[in-house]
Formats: sequence, C-alpha cells, structure tokens
Amino acid sequence: MQQGELPSSIPPIHPEGRVFVAGAAIAAFGLFWLSPVAGTIGVFLTLGVAAFFRDPTRVPPKEEGAVLATGDGIISGIVHTPAPPEVGLGDAARLRISTFLSLFDVHVNRIPVGGTVKAIRYSPGKFFNASLDKASVDNERNAIHIVTPEGIDVVVVQIAGLVARRIVCTLKEGQQVRAGDRLGLIRFGSRMDVYLPAGTEALVRVGQVANGAETVLARLDRPAV
Repeated sequence: MQQGELPSSIPPIHPEGRVFVAGAAIAAFGLFWLSPVAGTIGVFLTLGVAAFFRDPTRVPPKEEGAVLATGDGIISGIVHTPAPPEVGLGDAARLRISTFLSLFDVHVNRIPVGGTVKAIRYSPGKFFNASLDKASVDNERNAIHIVTPEGIDVVVVQIAGLVARRIVCTLKEGQQVRAGDRLGLIRFGSRMDVYLPAGTEALVRVGQVANGAETVLARLDRPAV
C-alpha cells in the first residue's frame, strides 16, 4: 500500500489505462447507434479493458529480507542463470524467479526490495509468448538494477509478451524505492523476472499463484542449504 492510501473494494484504474478505457467507452456509445446488441458487447469490452488496468491496493508484509512478488500471476520458472548482460553483473549464475501475467491478471508491477535504483536498461526485442523460457532473452524488456541498503544486487525485469507492445517504467536512476511500491506496468500479457544472489532460497514453487507486493518469493537472509 502506498503511503496515504485507503483500502477500497473497487480498485482504481492505473493512469496509463485511462485513455484506453475512455476510448472503449466512446466506441461502446457509438455502437449503440448501430444496434443494442453491438452496444452491449461494447460495454462488456469496456469493462474488460477497465479490469485489465485495475490497480488494487496491496499491503506488503513487514518481513526482514523479504523479496516480494513483482506482479500477479503464475510462478512459471525457478532457475539459475546469469542476469541480463545490460546490467553489468557478469556471467555468474543467479536465482531467477519468473512470474507469468495473463490477460486476466493485474498488470501493475511492484518493487521486490527496498534500496536504490542503480540502473535502468531498456532492450528492444521480439514478442514471443511470455510463458516461454526464451522470452527472458529474446523479448523486449526493461531491466532495473536495485541495490539494497546492505549492498545486495537485485534485478527485476519487465518483459513484453505475445500481444504486449508497451513497457512502462516510472522509476529513475538514483531513486530510493520501497518494497511493494509501484514501478510501472506492461500493457497486456507479459512476464516479470527477478534475479537474486546465488544461494538464495526460493520460497515459492512453479505453478503457484503470486500476488504482487504481497507474496514473498524469497528472503535474502536465507541461503539455500
């Protein structure tokens, strides 16, 4: 939850989505001139667009060393692999936890750990299905390198999916961030990768449903046995 927010039963719409919702609503109104059936379909499509851009309030857990989920969706992969080359962390393998966001999931992205944004690196690419492992390497992506107050490197990557064509990141290099705060969104199906130091133990499993800013993916103070 952002400071000063109050819980709400009806999630607000993210600012990036308002123009799309307004456009869909205008189109739905126009369809009523054609026929009531077409107009009704337009209304439901407008509601679908509004649901896609919903931005619910989240309450991050207050756990020491917790790495929070960066998005809502299914944990699609837990592997050891180097961080994206553009962040300059070398070829050493790190724990990567991937979350696949379907069209029906909340697409507002969240910050996994508190610290300082050291670098933000955008890379153009292809638009393979975001659930595929090769999407981490081949797809359009935006890598964010965060350094915790303890000096631990954490990388979170926004990855565009099959129908996604726009990655939005609201962070700036040098910015101080808090775990659970918003970092941006990806329009339509997408994926979020988090890279953690080697030896970190994953506290989730493949196939598990994650909630952004609330599910604990790992703890930086708990190395794997």
